[in-house]
Amino acid sequence: MDLWQNKIMQNWFLILGATLSLLGVIFHGFVGGKIYKTNINKSDLESLGKTLSMFSWQFHTIFLFITSCTLIYIANNPEFAIAAYPIIYINVLGAAYFFILGIGNREVLKMPGAILMGSIALLAWLGI
Repeated sequence: MDLWQNKIMQNWFLILGATLSLLGVIFHGFVGGKIYKTNINKSDLESLGKTLSMFSWQFHTIFLFITSCTLIYIANNPEFAIAAYPIIYINVLGAAYFFILGIGNREVLKMPGAILMGSIALLAWLGI
């Protein structure tokens, strides 16, 4: 088994978490972004409100991308495993926030954010 295959076998939790996060980038950023943009443009928000709303939506997409890059980096450089802790914490907090918002608005619980962020946090934690 060569070195690259050995790293994959040792770090498959991190790689799986990075892959899940990258899938989140694709679906959240492109598919979800298109749906969100259509819905937000139909709303009667002011122009600035629509812009800020789209910014906050895509900011989460950027976060998912950074998460994916960080987990892949750690999988290739395990001595930097400490960098996973902020990723784990923010994903746990994000999942918890989805659940808290879902208490007041059941529509939030229909979104996959809590499952996605919770899964990424769990895989990163298991990986380190």
